[in-house]
Amino acid sequence: MDIREQVTKIDTVVSTGAIVDAVKGFFADNVITKDYGKGGTTGKSEMISKMEGFAGAIEKVNGITHHHSIVDGNISASEFTFDFNMKDGSKIYWHEIIRRVWNDQGLVVQEEYFNAE
Repeated sequence: MDIREQVTKIDTVVSTGAIVDAVKGFFADNVITKDYGKGGTTGKSEMISKMEGFAGAIEKVNGITHHHSIVDGNISASEFTFDFNMKDGSKIYWHEIIRRVWNDQGLVVQEEYFNAE
């Protein structure tokens, strides 16, 4: 499986704001995620639920910018800036690095988020 091609595909999906679709299409069933060292998820179904809740709380997408990605073997890192207005009146502005570990089938088995600000 060409990991570089998979990274391009998932980053394109994320860039459109379809974060739930990215999880459904590119995550292995046994995926583990970690949020800035503050918890995470275990398993694809838990991550789908989390992302559905998050996406449902977005009032307006002001912008999603994919800056660049790098791939080394089965590990990738993608830099994004996310800018959202939330339904509760808050604003989210994240500049982050998304580190992914991929399996031989081209699915994400680990995803971790790092604050890039």
